[in-house]
Amino acid sequence: MRNLILVGPMGAGKSTIGRLLAKELRLPFKDSDKEIELRTGANIPWIFDKEGEPGFRDREQAMIAELCTLDGVVLATGGGAVMREANRRALHAGGRVVYLHASVEQQVGRTARDRNRPLLRTADPAKTLRDLLALRDPLYREIADLVVETDERPPRMVVLDILERLQQLPPR
Repeated sequence: MRNLILVGPMGAGKSTIGRLLAKELRLPFKDSDKEIELRTGANIPWIFDKEGEPGFRDREQAMIAELCTLDGVVLATGGGAVMREANRRALHAGGRVVYLHASVEQQVGRTARDRNRPLLRTADPAKTLRDLLALRDPLYREIADLVVETDERPPRMVVLDILERLQQLPPR
């Protein structure tokens, strides 16, 4: 396995599960959003405010292209990374892709107090999450080697499920 790449919506558990998978596999963990923040010295909401979503997405595309050339990492991506074709190609080529699927209800519960989510600064975050999932779900599924449900499941159980199912995949 080259890399293990986690995609999915906000609040699906990509960072939490990614850290646990990395520990289990004894691999470094990378989070594309955190890497962007480290490089720029600014948080994601500030980048959105100053450069807009297109500016952030340009930074994200460059970061994903770079991270997908690494060998032997667990990578968590931002929820919107799949919106660009170039990112989907890089993610698919970069390793095994696991789509962590979470219901909108679960996403709302997990993101309610998180102020680091620029797209959820709306009067109706649940509607925003529903709209984003409708748009992005087919793209997550397009590049996924595995689709794993995270609703009502402890992260440790999700990790064990992923590890077991990865072993059953044919080589590609």
